[in-house]
Amino acid sequence: MKWILIFSALFGASLCLETFVGHQVLRIKTTNEEEVKKLQLLESLEHLGLDFWINPSTPALPVDVRIPANSVQAVKAFLESYGIEYSILIEDLQVVLDKEKQDMAYSQQRERSSNSFNYGTYHPLDSIYAELDHLASEYSNIVSKLQIGESFEKRPLYVLKFSTGGSNRPAIWIDAGIHSREWVTQASAIWIAKKIASDYGKDPSVTSLLNKMDIFLLTVTNPDGYVFTHTTNRMWRKTRSKNQGSLCVGVDPNRNWDAGFGGPGASSNPCSDSYRGPSAQSEVEVKSVVDFIKNHGNFRAFLTLHSYSQLLMYPYGYKCTEPADHTELDALGRAAARSIRSLYGTTFTVGTICNTIYQASGGSIDWSYDYGIKYSFAFELRDTGRYGFLLPANQIIPTAEETWLGLKTIMEHVRDNPY
Repeated sequence: MKWILIFSALFGASLCLETFVGHQVLRIKTTNEEEVKKLQLLESLEHLGLDFWINPSTPALPVDVRIPANSVQAVKAFLESYGIEYSILIEDLQVVLDKEKQDMAYSQQRERSSNSFNYGTYHPLDSIYAELDHLASEYSNIVSKLQIGESFEKRPLYVLKFSTGGSNRPAIWIDAGIHSREWVTQASAIWIAKKIASDYGKDPSVTSLLNKMDIFLLTVTNPDGYVFTHTTNRMWRKTRSKNQGSLCVGVDPNRNWDAGFGGPGASSNPCSDSYRGPSAQSEVEVKSVVDFIKNHGNFRAFLTLHSYSQLLMYPYGYKCTEPADHTELDALGRAAARSIRSLYGTTFTVGTICNTIYQASGGSIDWSYDYGIKYSFAFELRDTGRYGFLLPANQIIPTAEETWLGLKTIMEHVRDNPY
């Protein structure tokens, strides 16, 4: 074990991994709109270098923020001066990151000796892509791998297609990892891929689903960002595209869809983590998915995996009016949340994006719904903030298992309610 720790420390140093020594994650509880406005002011002070994990929106919701070591005292003093309540979620972020890195190094060494893919650990992109190949060869009767485009830095965007044959059958879209730091989503997606493949012919629900419909699964929607979280900055969220006239890199790919583009809840500042981009679908990763879905022409569900907060949301985000199918989507979301809770008791909050979190424009499920894909849902997986984006690897499989039950509930409804 000792050499692994030494190796991982050296390996981290050699990759120029950004360090977060002394960074704290605070949970801030506001009691009124005035306090929310104070936090929004704090958010606008770029020199503090704050990274909001949950943005200030309404007094009903907590705000989680990562604060660089040299800003911690100033932010706490600011909060205390206004009597705004806060608690420390993560005392020193680097301690959590070091543990994550050690766990990964240990798991990788065990994987090499056993020559098998461990679904209960986090993997770099190359390992995930190798496992996609492995699944496509092991389950070649129903699984094939398609390339639907490539990222800004020319990495392939691979989709697994689960199909029992037939042409242009009604289809379900599932994607994960559009925000690169949300590691439990890519990890859950690869577990779910194996689950679909191995359950066909054994689980009556999966079997009947694939006998009627195809499933397309994009495990890593933002591969450049994902690689960057492994090599350079674990907290990176955006794509890695260059922004004209700015030294700041990347666009928030979930503010870049053509759905209320440029409206509330998206930034016009290229340095912001929620920068919408210069135009709708400017990001090749987003445009590749849009083109694929339009060219296919027969998608019936669009399901996207994010973390964290334990939410199951449907449109809209770019406006606060309810969608035409509100009653059905809400009932289905609640049924899926019950399925999720049935396994480990994990509770999910259900509702529209705008009512559940905040108004946010340019999001994927608003685009898919407006494009005519009725069953459009966004999952926010575990947890509710104890670890945030740094969910320990021992929670990957439980997260994937419960998420699968929620997805399956929605997919069964889609199968049984053609439109």
